[in-house]
Amino acid sequence: MIYDLIRDGFSFELVVNLLVRVFIIFCVLPIHEFAHALVSYKLGDQTARLKGRLTLSPLAHIDPFGALMIILAGFGWAKPVPVNMRNFKNRKGYMALTALAGPVSNIIMAFVFLLIMFIIGGATGSLVYIDGVLYTTGQEGIAYAAGIFMMYAATININLAVFNFIPVPPLDGSRILFAILPDKYYYKIMQYERYIAIGFMVLIALGILSTPISAVSGVIYNLLEKAASFPLKFFN
Repeated sequence: MIYDLIRDGFSFELVVNLLVRVFIIFCVLPIHEFAHALVSYKLGDQTARLKGRLTLSPLAHIDPFGALMIILAGFGWAKPVPVNMRNFKNRKGYMALTALAGPVSNIIMAFVFLLIMFIIGGATGSLVYIDGVLYTTGQEGIAYAAGIFMMYAATININLAVFNFIPVPPLDGSRILFAILPDKYYYKIMQYERYIAIGFMVLIALGILSTPISAVSGVIYNLLEKAASFPLKFFN
């Protein structure tokens, strides 16, 4: 979390981390929401397009409180893309695909950022991968800054994917849950949507979710890091 970096004092890493979080808000969150809108549109629902959400413009997607959570905690949200399930031929299946599109876009972006990080690090010698362990050579400069930027960007993308998979309204996980649960159970849960959302916000504010999210994110990060590190072998 950003508190840990601030507690350790002003540093190069703190500045880069803050820049990454701004980048996430204005560039990554719009891609996440655009992915929802695009898949929904391709599956037959025009709602997102008619509401002006089939766009990469950050102004159409940013939620102020969700953006603040990105700055403070490294995970948050944008405005949910409106979807009308009645326009889908397969309500549950297409709803699940639409919901999956956002987190999957984050995983893809995380992999791309890690891939760029390794290419930059290998080409400049600022990163070395030895026996499955990543080392930095301590070289400062643009290449090192770019590598750190990509690492933080990948980490936050993974956090966003994991966070959005939580089956709590209005997160993507709740829409995926709709595809799994029988209707009577899902609608029963949705009767308490407001209370569940409030309780969820309290857990976020208390930082209770940070540890489990970080643990799952760490596993995914390690898997993507190993896959993306392949190009680095050509530089070693």
